[in-house]
Amino acid sequence: MTRPSAGLRFATVLWDGQATLVGVLDVAVVHLGAAARALRRGRKDVKTTGALPTDMLGLVGGGPSGLRAAKAVLQAVAHCLSDGTWRTGPRNPVVRPLDRTRFLSPIPRPPRNIFCVGRNYAEHAKERGADVPTVPVFFTKPPTAVVGHEAGVICWPATQNLDYEAELAVVIGRRGRDIPRARAYEYVFGYTIMNDVTARDLQKKHTQWFKGKGLDTFAPLGPWIVHKSALPAPHALRIGLRVNGEPRQDATTGDMIFRIEELIEVLSAGMTLEPGDLIATGTPSGVGAGFVPPQWLTPGDVVEAEVEGIGILRNRIVAPGR
Repeated sequence: MTRPSAGLRFATVLWDGQATLVGVLDVAVVHLGAAARALRRGRKDVKTTGALPTDMLGLVGGGPSGLRAAKAVLQAVAHCLSDGTWRTGPRNPVVRPLDRTRFLSPIPRPPRNIFCVGRNYAEHAKERGADVPTVPVFFTKPPTAVVGHEAGVICWPATQNLDYEAELAVVIGRRGRDIPRARAYEYVFGYTIMNDVTARDLQKKHTQWFKGKGLDTFAPLGPWIVHKSALPAPHALRIGLRVNGEPRQDATTGDMIFRIEELIEVLSAGMTLEPGDLIATGTPSGVGAGFVPPQWLTPGDVVEAEVEGIGILRNRIVAPGR
């Protein structure tokens, strides 16, 4: 796959012990608030037409003015780094190295359950022994399932059949209901990656999927959100997943049965979508349950979900209490 997009990327990281909104450059993360103050002290001319958001939900739901303010600061910092005016450092109050950063979930605590789409890739439906759906199949994952990039995914004693699912996730940026598909992307802020971790035995036992997909740590998200302007063709992206470096899933988002605009139209029919809502768009074939014999995850496994233009979401499977 190609390198992550050079377009607008935003993340939530642990910065001096606090969850902090940052902009993401190629090799650095930028504390947007601290950067804005430093630029003013340095008399740098940063033209903004709105208040700078202080957290990810404020950025996602803040409209064009907040995004312009964040973009202006990020571009000014990139210029200061390129001309040598500023340098990164692990304790720098403004700019720190990307590879020394602890990423949290981009939205650490989503305001509502994550909306998920089941069997949205025909080959995945077939490998699970199910019919290809004729309408979107929706379920949800609770906010308590969310963790970030490099966080541990717990293999709870409640399951012996732990599985993975790489997914492109859509971040909603505007409040709306009864959204026609022709206008669906007006309501999209950007995209991130989700691993729809699943306890297959619980999924089968309870028939309804919520329990098997809703355990704590079962919704890794990240590592950041890429603004939609950097991914104008979200149905032309490679999507894949590796376990301990072994390729398991490899497809393209163009293989979705129901495209993003249709999912937004159907989901919003009679139901309001809010800024910060997440829609996980389904997974391609290659899940552990589809192998003979099944290839379940166990503590120590490293799982890497990758979407072209976004990056890699990496998590380790751990035992409880680790």
